[in-house]
Amino acid sequence: MQILSFPEEATPSELRVQVLEIQHQAWPSDGDGPSRGALTHDPELRPLSMLLVDGGRVLAALDILSKEIVHAGQRYAVGGLSTMVTRREARGFGHGRRLAAAARETMIARNLDLGLFTCDRPLQAFYESAGWHLLPGTVLVGGTPQAPFPSDQPGFDKVTVAGFFSAVSRHAQASFQHTRIELYPGENDRLW
Repeated sequence: MQILSFPEEATPSELRVQVLEIQHQAWPSDGDGPSRGALTHDPELRPLSMLLVDGGRVLAALDILSKEIVHAGQRYAVGGLSTMVTRREARGFGHGRRLAAAARETMIARNLDLGLFTCDRPLQAFYESAGWHLLPGTVLVGGTPQAPFPSDQPGFDKVTVAGFFSAVSRHAQASFQHTRIELYPGENDRLW
């Protein structure tokens, strides 16, 4: 079993097709299923696909999206997890946890100041077990400044989790709690 990483657009097609199939399992759409080679994310967010693979078979996958934000007057290089998914029959074996922890280490290696993303409230303990920490009362505002997409909108039950990697982000950690953070990843990846 190994973890492979590729820029999303450079993921080998035989692996990319499997990722799209697993995503379709988790989030069925009205279409005919995944389209071969389709990209999921805005290239401006520099998507990095991480795959847990066993004998050529993708067991779990996620994407790291990254951008710069300004929060409380300070600029930060931020990454977030997106489209985290585990193959249905491979769930319950720790594959997702292993991949979420590896993504955290990858963000550190890429010299990001912090990792920051939302998850459904029932998944909070899962992400905490992979080294992420709850940001109490924090709301991520996605979308765009003209069309904001906040994580506390009606019908959502999200929490924000983070990892503080750089000295500057660790020093400012308290400013990320009980606040609204303007992430604005765009129209395609409205909220990572």
